[in-house]
Amino acid sequence: MKILLSPAKSLDFKSQLPTEAYSNICFEKEAEYLNSILKSKSPDELSSLMSISSKIANLNYERNHSWSLPFNHTNARQAIYAFSGDVYKGLDAYSIEDDSIDFIQKSVRILSGLYGLIKPLDLIQPYRLEMGTKLAFDSNKNLYDFWRKKITEQINSELESDEPVLNLASNEYFKAVDNKVINTDVYSANFKQLKNGEYKTIAIFSKKARGLMTRFIVDNKITDVNDLKSFDYDGYMFQENLSSERDMIFTR
Repeated sequence: MKILLSPAKSLDFKSQLPTEAYSNICFEKEAEYLNSILKSKSPDELSSLMSISSKIANLNYERNHSWSLPFNHTNARQAIYAFSGDVYKGLDAYSIEDDSIDFIQKSVRILSGLYGLIKPLDLIQPYRLEMGTKLAFDSNKNLYDFWRKKITEQINSELESDEPVLNLASNEYFKAVDNKVINTDVYSANFKQLKNGEYKTIAIFSKKARGLMTRFIVDNKITDVNDLKSFDYDGYMFQENLSSERDMIFTR
């Protein structure tokens, strides 16, 4: 099973790493080209483009100008330990056992506006470029135009026979995948909270739950989609009456 995740804006490049094992991004030339475009923009232009504060714009201006190849352990970090948003708090990669590292490396793929498609142990440098950023360049209207075919073909090339895809990415990022061209069945999982007598999707809880489900898959080395229905971390339960064949709903 291939699990698709979104990246995170929050980054951690300071915590002690639990492993020195690493891999390399598959779209190195594309990432370098996109960085060259970002590098040409001033802090004010970045602030306007990304709707971010001047402080964050200045930080990313510095990141863009510090970004350089080749990546190594002194200037980069494995992605699964670099992202630190809600999804990754749920995943808690730092506590994953050594014998599960190969499984997560094979199973999880992270969609990225700068790097395209990231394996968990791929070295990355700090950046900010959300997939939904309205960055027009060359003949591309936006990053979706630039990435969709490349990402989809890469996923297809990595799929084994009848290997399903589980989308745990946000809508913003999953739009970078051409669902009609993926050579397998694509499933999704959504997480709802009981509030005022109704089940509702609350973003902050859903993000953490995506990470929790990924951790559940890794802990149990799950490859069969049907086994996801036993997911019970943090009080969630599968709701068959709310689910459809390809969209599983979990509530708490």
